Amino acid sequence: MANGKLLKQLIRSGTEGDFSAFRSAAKEVIAEERQKHHHLLANDLETILYGRPCEPSSPAIRQLVQSVPEDRERSMALVSVREPTRHLEDVVLSRDNLALVKEVLQEHNREEVLAAHGLRPSDRLLFCGPPGCGKTLTAEAIASELGRPLAIVRTDSVVSSFLGETAANLRKVFDFSAAHPMVVLLDEFDALGKERDDASEHGELRRVVNAVLQMLDAYQGRSLIIAATNHEGMLDSAIWRRFEEVLFLKLPTDAQLCRLLGVKLRGVRYEFDLKEIVDRGWFKGDSHADVERVLRRAVKEMVLQWKEMRLCLKHLETAIHREGARKHRAAQR
Repeated sequence: MANGKLLKQLIRSGTEGDFSAFRSAAKEVIAEERQKHHHLLANDLETILYGRPCEPSSPAIRQLVQSVPEDRERSMALVSVREPTRHLEDVVLSRDNLALVKEVLQEHNREEVLAAHGLRPSDRLLFCGPPGCGKTLTAEAIASELGRPLAIVRTDSVVSSFLGETAANLRKVFDFSAAHPMVVLLDEFDALGKERDDASEHGELRRVVNAVLQMLDAYQGRSLIIAATNHEGMLDSAIWRRFEEVLFLKLPTDAQLCRLLGVKLRGVRYEFDLKEIVDRGWFKGDSHADVERVLRRAVKEMVLQWKEMRLCLKHLETAIHREGARKHRAAQR
């Protein structure tokens, strides 16, 4: 937690009604928590202070944003570039997936050694798994460990209603990726690499898949390309051969769930045993994102109560109940 001097400044400015000083002290508290890698707490404090988390942006990132390619039809940015804030220690992966990620990181960190022997690091990865199981988070952690920006490509901006424009947008994305060293995430990749033998699909989609295959084959850029899909069974069979490594991310096991709770509650004082929470089955069948959302609700309630700043079972029970109600409402739509 924040040091005593900062907390005194925060409380004094709040009781005296000095909002400017309170805001300044609060920003210092948030910065200190983020420096300690207490990102969940820092994000929640930012949500309370600003209404939403603030993403830090260095001058290099801001300059890169200015050169992001746009869709000609709607003048919409094809790529969202941001500075990664979460690290590998914030991700809970299976032993095999963690070993694979570390191997990829080593290849890129020792790129010059490989180049001396005429070799290149793996630069095309495929992440598969259900929603909320850490595909985007893992991509962000890889970007953070490599000290590179994270560029997220959204299919809603790339896919165009104009004949041939989708392939043209993809070409812009690959050219942009080749020119700047980044970690590029092709989200919802199944929309661009869908099985070409599907009789229900039209010729334009087949042309898009062909273009994707050709661009992946020809790619010799400076960025690490990561494609992510929730529906790997829909991918064209030829797509798989274009990726050097494939990660299958699944719902957390009980052991992973216990580790996940520990990671997400790092920097938060709590009065319960993590294994006991897992044994109660409160998060059974939940994804990583589901767990984080519940914990965020619980931490918000704890912070807003401002009593003991200690997370208890009651906070968790209330958050789980609210999350269950949210899921029920979503299912009724």
